[in-house]
Amino acid sequence: MVIMDTGSLQAFVAVAETGSFSRAAEQLFLTQSAMSKRISILEQQLDCRLFDRIGRTVSLTEAGQELLPRARKILLALEDARRSLSNLSGEISGSLSVAASHHISLHRLPPILRQFTRECPEVKLDLRFDESEIAYDNVLRGNLEIALITLSPNPDPNILSQTVWQDKLHYVVASDHPLAKLKQVTLEQLTDYPAILPGTATFTRLIAEQPFAKLNLQPDIAMSTNYLDTIKMMVEIGLGWSLLPETMSEHSLSVLNVDAPPVTRELGYITHKERTLSNAARRFIHLLDQAAEKGS
Repeated sequence: MVIMDTGSLQAFVAVAETGSFSRAAEQLFLTQSAMSKRISILEQQLDCRLFDRIGRTVSLTEAGQELLPRARKILLALEDARRSLSNLSGEISGSLSVAASHHISLHRLPPILRQFTRECPEVKLDLRFDESEIAYDNVLRGNLEIALITLSPNPDPNILSQTVWQDKLHYVVASDHPLAKLKQVTLEQLTDYPAILPGTATFTRLIAEQPFAKLNLQPDIAMSTNYLDTIKMMVEIGLGWSLLPETMSEHSLSVLNVDAPPVTRELGYITHKERTLSNAARRFIHLLDQAAEKGS
């Protein structure tokens, strides 16, 4: 019978996710030798090698790939049990891990965060600012309780999504752009000019390309960046057109009257279907639901 301790499993998952013993050690606040020892003990217990170490490259063996999803599930179940027992007290305390996209952090989150910290001063907030896709992946892996993101058009079955804000998107250009002079613009006309959109792996990029794909059109992507404020700056200086949230379509930009259905992306929160939420997470979500009801 093989007995695996949680410390060894945490070390294994950390190395697998970071691809580095040193980065995994930093993440778990261990020395590199302690990290290596934990992995070595686990490999001895399982009687198989979990990582291939070639130079500075660390990669999972076939056995490691087989163990990884099971290790994540075990750690998630243990954390879930701890959280369930802690919830019995009814107190709102402990820690709460939340990630928010940069856009939501700047334009949507502050009033909710202010109210939460005032109502729940005993909660230690672990707040991270990540791209939506990174935060999504961390919830899926069990590393986060809640993520506030641009919701995925095709979420994983283990992800629970709830829309809080409807983010209207506008086609925008600089005030001196040739398209700014036209009373109405078609999607086909937009393809004749350079576009500046988020990266190909982002949810917002998928949403932006859908109207064009329906007409078998392809935008001429001149540049990509995942930071909307950077995109806005590049549009302002005339480097191309973009599709930006209504909240960012200020006087420095011209909003185009495009002959196409309106484009909206859903912003909200996600949790893992199999994770028991802490009392702190439940309270945070309650505030988000209130914001959704108010149409905030």
